[in-house]
Parts: sequence; C-alpha cells; structure tokens
Amino acid sequence: MALSKAFEKKNVLVTGGAGFIGSHLCERLVHENAHVICLDNFQNSTPANIEHILTNQDFAFLNVDVNDNFDLDSFQELERFKIKFQGIQEIYHLACPTSAKNFNEFKIQTLRSNSDGTKNILDLAVKHKSKVVVASSSVIYGPRSADRFQFQEDSEGIVNHLSPRACYDEGKRFIETMGSTYADVYRLDVKLARIFRTYGPRLKLDDGQMLIDFIVKALAGEDLVIYGDKDFKTSLTFVSDVVDGLIKFMATKTDKLAMNFGTDYEYNLTDVAQKIIDAMKSKSKITFEPPLPFITELGIPDLTRAKETIGWFPLVTLDDGLKQTIDYTIANQGRLGIS
Repeated sequence: MALSKAFEKKNVLVTGGAGFIGSHLCERLVHENAHVICLDNFQNSTPANIEHILTNQDFAFLNVDVNDNFDLDSFQELERFKIKFQGIQEIYHLACPTSAKNFNEFKIQTLRSNSDGTKNILDLAVKHKSKVVVASSSVIYGPRSADRFQFQEDSEGIVNHLSPRACYDEGKRFIETMGSTYADVYRLDVKLARIFRTYGPRLKLDDGQMLIDFIVKALAGEDLVIYGDKDFKTSLTFVSDVVDGLIKFMATKTDKLAMNFGTDYEYNLTDVAQKIIDAMKSKSKITFEPPLPFITELGIPDLTRAKETIGWFPLVTLDDGLKQTIDYTIANQGRLGIS
C-alpha cells in the first residue's frame, strides 16, 4: 500500500522486534521517522533491548505471539497510528527462536514460527498490500564443504529435512517457499533476506552465541569455549550492517527475490577469540568442546547481487565491531547480570 500524502509517516511492523537484530532495526526505523509497531512475546528475547525506545511516541510494543491469530485493529495503543485508515506499509518478519544452547526447548515454537507465524504475517500483508522483507538464513544453503563454501543466491540448498535441527533449517526453506508463493499468487512485494552469522551489542548472554560468550568469559578470566575445533571458520557481520542491508532491500524496487547479507570473508574463530582476549587484556585461555547442533561451520556469501542491486556491502571492520560489542557488554554488565 503506497503512503498517501495525507499521512506524514509510514507504518512499519517488525516481528521479533525485541530480539537481537529486531531491536536494532526498530531503533533505526524510529530514528528514520517511521511509526514502528514491534511484535514480540519475549520467548527468546528481552524487554531490555527496547526499553530505551518504549517512551517514543513513534514506537509501540505489543506482547504478541505471531504464531497465534491476532488483530492489530483491536489494540487501542495503535489508534494513534491510524492503521484502519492508513494500513501497514512495510513488514519485517524476523520472529523465530534462535537459541543455540536451548535449541531443543524451542523446537515446536521454531516450527510454528516458520509456518503458522509466517502465514499470519503474509496474510496481514495481503490485507494491507504491505511490502515484506522475510528474514531467512544462510542455513538454507546447507553445510559447507571443501569445494562448496561460498554461495550465490541461485545455489541450490542441500538440507537434511529430518535432522535434529530441521525445524529451523528446513523451516527457513519453507518460509522462502511461502514468501515466493504469496508474491506470485497475491502480487505482493516480498523479499527474502538470507542473513549470515551476525554479532554485536544485545546478543543474548550464555546462549551459545560464541562471540558474546567469549567477551563475558574474558571479563571473568574464564576459558573461552569454541564448540568445534581450532579450524572453525565463519562469516561474521556486524548488526548495524545487516540492519542497513534490510532497510535498503525493502526500499529498492527489484525483481531479485532473494539476497545474501553477510561478510564475504571468513574468520578463524580461534583468531577471533584471541583478539578478544588481547583487547580485554584477559588471562583467559581458549578451549574446545564438541559442536552444538545450532553452531556449525557455515559457508560465506557471494555479495555480487547485493552490491549491484542495492549498493550494499558490510562496512564495519571486525576490530571496530568487536570493540563496540566489548564496550557495550562492559558498560551494561550489571544490567546484563554479569558479576
């Protein structure tokens, strides 16, 4: 639905808006003069991520599980956004549990987010003729190998649909199928953002997200645990770069349905852990444990399409990104529960 000149600001819905990437996206959209509606149920997120924008009149939080039926028209707190008359111009669908250590606890919720939740959001988009960016993942490409480690958007994924983590991996493939089908049948403007491993402030603590766990352990002088071996490699992208990419993707008219968002350079995780130890002047050591189901060595993205179509590529260096993440963690260690 195009924004009428009668309305000063566009209405934007962000599902999973209190999560790691979602909260940064909400903050950015508010600063860019949009009315932002954040849906989250704090199942795997925290109110602290959005507390600094809760009082902003351009921001509204709804404690909603997107997997269940809901009606935006029924929420009085949204009356100031005039949704009945203006509708919803843009939807960013990010809601999905991504806990590494507690992956098994959220399997059904993950399955439903990638089916029921996505259907609910796409139906809402049909109602309002909204533009939609769906958060997919690099996992849709499947595991990396010696001769298959960099992926273009037209690379065919190889995913075990019966694996212990298939509710996420195959689930992300299914939301892409749903998105493309709704785009075809209802002529919706749907875009699929394939997000590679992302880090930065507000990553959930003690959840298997290794970079933030590295920082917390280094603060305490404890061992930094890598769930893998000394050759574990990964793409690492700072959260502000990912948010910038999602917003540019939403704003660009393109026939490219899917797009990679990540860093096309792979880092050895042992080297990253050592950078953190050195930066924090910690006495911690690096240890290795068996891989967790949700933490695997994934491939790296080919960014040709993102560079040529929307002019996007990551700008934040690893050193700068780590410094921002370390500074945030130290400054908020009391609120984060770090002793």
